[in-house]
Amino acid sequence: MSRILISDDDKDIVRALRIYLKAENPALEITEAYDGLSAMELLRKNEYDLLITDVMMPGKDGFEVLSELREFSDMPVILLTAKGEAEDKRLAFRMGTDDYITKPFNKIEVAARVEYQLGKSVRRRREEEKKADEICNGPIVINESAKSVTVDGSPVSLTPTEFAILKFLTQNAGAVYSLKDIYKNIWGGDPMGSEGTVLVHIRHIREKIEIYPAKPRYLLSVFGYGYKVEKMD
Repeated sequence: MSRILISDDDKDIVRALRIYLKAENPALEITEAYDGLSAMELLRKNEYDLLITDVMMPGKDGFEVLSELREFSDMPVILLTAKGEAEDKRLAFRMGTDDYITKPFNKIEVAARVEYQLGKSVRRRREEEKKADEICNGPIVINESAKSVTVDGSPVSLTPTEFAILKFLTQNAGAVYSLKDIYKNIWGGDPMGSEGTVLVHIRHIREKIEIYPAKPRYLLSVFGYGYKVEKMD
């Protein structure tokens, strides 16, 4: 369900927008504000997928609301105004608006523009969720949810154990772990002489992520200590 905040001191316009948009998408959750101060208070306390705001409002005008919003959010914004001057539009886009609609407006056009901006909001949210699931270290990208690994953009197929080892070392890139440490973190408990199992998995990981496994760039051995994933920008 998408959430929209509509801010305009003209209650008839707010009501009309609510009717138009709910007719197109009954699942929309619409909140109303009738001045810029109230709009900013709501924006700071709640999460919305889209702001539709008039330019000429008491308290704070739409440009001030937009300017303050951009200090903490990149959510889509549609500005409504009775002014159609090119300079106003230019200023609006410079300040970070996503769209600009001049009153009086066509309800079909408004609904289409809102649908487009909500789509952008959904895509942005999905991208943020995807990034939150990712562990990135230079060209190595590990996605926890998808259980996927790419190196330099190319997918790498790992077994669950190989994935767990690479994930552990990449999360702690730059830190050196002994075979015993790695075993404890992946399998739990003492290896009881099973360190060789870890070596086998490390060799297989290198064969899959390194261009030249004999001369690794990513999964390195530190003589006398153990193994690490090189920390990269």
